[in-house]
Amino acid sequence: MPKPAEVTLPSDREVRVTRTFNAPRQLVWDAHTKPELVKKWQGYGGWDMPVCDMDVRVDGNYKWRWKNREDGSEFGFFGTFTEVDAPSRIAHEQYFDPGDMGFAMPAGDPCIVSVQLDEKNGVTTLVCNLAFASKEARDGAVSTGMTDGMEHSYGRLDDLFKAAA
Repeated sequence: MPKPAEVTLPSDREVRVTRTFNAPRQLVWDAHTKPELVKKWQGYGGWDMPVCDMDVRVDGNYKWRWKNREDGSEFGFFGTFTEVDAPSRIAHEQYFDPGDMGFAMPAGDPCIVSVQLDEKNGVTTLVCNLAFASKEARDGAVSTGMTDGMEHSYGRLDDLFKAAA
C-alpha cells in the first residue's frame, strides 16, 4: 500500500510533496504526460476535466480546466513545459486560472512545478516541488487545501494502477 503524500515546506516559497506508487516509473510518467490518462485521475469526484491539452516538450504548452458537474463552476491551470526528461523529470510554469471560483490562489506570477520520478523494486517515488513567487503566494495556495487535493488525486491514480494490474 502506498504511503499518503508527505508534505514539507523546504523554504518560505516552496511546497514539496513526496509520494510513492506501487507502479513502475514509466506508468507514473505516462499518467502525468498523456492527456487521456491525466483526465482519469486529476481532480475530485463531481468534477470533470473537459480541457486537458498538453504538448509535452520543452516550450510546449498545456491547459487544464475542471468543471463542477453540479453547478457548472470552473477553474484551471495553464503554462509551459520548461524541462522534459522522460521518464524521470518534468518541470513547468503553472499559472492559475480562477475561472468563476473564489480560491485564494495567486493568479499573476507562475508557480514553478517540478516532478522527479525514481523507481526501486517496482515502487516509484514522486517528488513534486512547487516554487511560488512569494511566501504569500505559497500560503494562499496551501490555504485552498491544494495538498489535500493532490493526495485525493494520487489516490485515484493508485486505483488506476490497481485496475491495470
